[in-house]
Amino acid sequence: MSKHNHTSFLISIIGRDQAGVISAVTGYLFENGANLADSSFAVLGEAFEFSCVASFDTEEDLKELENGLSSLDLLKDARITISRFQYDLERGDAGEITHLVEIRGGDRPGLVARVSEVLVDYNANIVRMSSRRVPLEGGGADYRTRFAINVERDRIKALEAALYNTAGSLRLECSVEAVG
Repeated sequence: MSKHNHTSFLISIIGRDQAGVISAVTGYLFENGANLADSSFAVLGEAFEFSCVASFDTEEDLKELENGLSSLDLLKDARITISRFQYDLERGDAGEITHLVEIRGGDRPGLVARVSEVLVDYNANIVRMSSRRVPLEGGGADYRTRFAINVERDRIKALEAALYNTAGSLRLECSVEAVG
């Protein structure tokens, strides 16, 4: 790989989930001089999604990096997308998680949109979000949507009440927990 100056890439990989994927990807990146900044991994049905910001002390060839990852056995049929990452690697205060919000219950189309509108009303920033379908004994499913948020201390009580009201209007359960 050609060497010039410091560069960062956003690497996104989607493929069939199997044991060892993170080890293979992060091992390859480490061997090629990458320092991982923020990263995330999730199982999505039978698939996985891994994304990270990889920072290099030298100029790296994007195509060579993509070809190297594509050659890994565990990524044989994966979709790999790599692009330059032009944003600052340091998070601002709004990127720190202050509270975890979980909404639980039956399937409610539009739930994420409604909850995120409430969060915007209270100037809360979503740092991470995930949702998953949990099969119930005897059939049916429960849905759990989690938001890791950043909200100012003086707004949390009012936000918490609004979240409980929104969840209640959808016949869902809500919990809010402070972090740290």
